[in-house]
Amino acid sequence: MIDSPVLERVLGEALRHGGDFAEVFAEDRSTSSAMLDDGRVEELSSGRERGAGIRVVSGDTTGFAHTADLSESGLLKAAEAASAVARSGGGGTATVAVGPLRAGGPSGSGSRDGDGSGLPGLASKGDSLDLLRRADEAARGSNAAITQVQAASGGSRRRVLIANSEGLYARDEQARTRFVVSCVASGDTGLQTGSESVARTVGFELFDEVSVEELAHLAANRALSKLSARPAPSGELPVVLAGGSGGILFHEACGHGLEADHIVKDASVYTGMVGQQVASPLVTLVDDGTVSTEWGTFAVDDEGRPAQRNVLIENGVLTDYLWDYLRARKEGRLSSGNGRRQTYQHLPMVRMTNTFLLPGTEDADEIVAQTPKGVYVAKLGGGQVNTTTGDFVFGTTEAYLIEGGKITEPLRDANLIGNGPEILKRIDAVATDFAMTPGTCGKDGQSVPVGCGQATMRLTGVTIGGTAE
Repeated sequence: MIDSPVLERVLGEALRHGGDFAEVFAEDRSTSSAMLDDGRVEELSSGRERGAGIRVVSGDTTGFAHTADLSESGLLKAAEAASAVARSGGGGTATVAVGPLRAGGPSGSGSRDGDGSGLPGLASKGDSLDLLRRADEAARGSNAAITQVQAASGGSRRRVLIANSEGLYARDEQARTRFVVSCVASGDTGLQTGSESVARTVGFELFDEVSVEELAHLAANRALSKLSARPAPSGELPVVLAGGSGGILFHEACGHGLEADHIVKDASVYTGMVGQQVASPLVTLVDDGTVSTEWGTFAVDDEGRPAQRNVLIENGVLTDYLWDYLRARKEGRLSSGNGRRQTYQHLPMVRMTNTFLLPGTEDADEIVAQTPKGVYVAKLGGGQVNTTTGDFVFGTTEAYLIEGGKITEPLRDANLIGNGPEILKRIDAVATDFAMTPGTCGKDGQSVPVGCGQATMRLTGVTIGGTAE
């Protein structure tokens, strides 16, 4: 995207009037998406955007400018703007958009075939629609009670280049593909919903090993099971989280509290607790951006640091936090490879990648069998967490009653209410059936792809916000 001599001159301009650090982050992203709603094509789009963000740090002040003009003059203008903000002092961060934002740079815009589908890793429109129609037919064929089906696919191809004044020069290329099926079932209890998705850091070849028909059947069955669901119980009960389904709980309730920006602001319940027992000895929590083709995987982060495996909690003891470049530099240590940004128009911040609890040694079925009464959560929905206190609320989208050590009746959607550090201490059984699930993590207005995971595990007590009397 940008030649090395140009990068050197731009970084030189960024530091010409003083400054401790300068960085260029350039990005070229192609995307495609398609949606079928009740058999009708509701969306079929593709796009491409290119640009660069330039960051200059002077003391406690950060200047940031972004531009879609990748010519040398456009980059120099952005560097001058970022430098001016940085040397203004006063601390904090200021962002400047330089020039009109437009698709493409001086070398032309659009993809090789004009619509984004010719780039390796992105599906053609015809292939996408074929998958969507197959999923629609499979979901409707599951049962006559399935009255609405929506299927969506999306792909992206992202090339990034990072260079900074410390001599770092890194590139990465990421292809990502996602497919989602949502169903509505109609019955005596009204309308019930169910969904299933797959997302990996690969191109369209994902569907060589993933069956969209299977995804559709899972989504349909999830909606159908709720037609006979009873109200969820209220109060504190043991909860068994199915493998993969509960990863999002630990991502939100624990992971965010271990990000260094919260730590340095003393806005996390985990501040100052390295070396202390913060969880059950069965808990080892890892964040790893190198895991196969999981949704949060990459080669280098958005500051050019290699992705790596970071053990955050080991056998219940807090061992470290997640770090980006700026926070790590102030502490005299290296970044953990967790500096991420949504696009070139955003500053990097500390973010998780693939965050998961390591599997244990027990059998998943035995964990259920050893639970006389409780709730089995097969799939969690979204939630909220207060990083300062660790308090959280999460919704269930597929759950069942456990009676006499057996999974029995399906339950209507309910909330799990608790506290992250307290929940970590209440894990008393962990199985071997480890699984991951993809997600999108939002923080300070930015969204990035992440992976979450765990094996089936039991929590000795969680407050259920159900409606049963």
